[in-house]
Amino acid sequence: MLHNPNPHENDFYGQELILNLYDCDIKKISSGEEIKKFVITLCDKVIKMKRYGEPMIPYFGLEEPITAGFSLVQLIETSSVTGHFSEHKKSCYINIFSCAWYDMEKTAQFCQDFFGAKRMQATFLKRE
Repeated sequence: MLHNPNPHENDFYGQELILNLYDCDIKKISSGEEIKKFVITLCDKVIKMKRYGEPMIPYFGLEEPITAGFSLVQLIETSSVTGHFSEHKKSCYINIFSCAWYDMEKTAQFCQDFFGAKRMQATFLKRE
């Protein structure tokens, strides 16, 4: 893993943090500008990964209330940040995959705080 601070994890290709955030601030998850602010801060200040291009943040899925909302794709030089935001469920679902190390606990806390989630489910995947 690139820039790996743990010498016992040299077999890592990367890591992926999967977050389900529930009971979020509806104003934040229903704003493309807030989602853009989130991903720029996340990449630049929290995980410290170089963004590749501008984030894509389309609003679609309008045929069903449960699927309507913003989605996010931000390429980073070490992989990607993706997210889906459900206004109907007041929830967001975020994946952060990188072949460079980042602090997952700090990252999860930032995401929960940014979207004002009252509850969070986090899963870590080691990519070999």
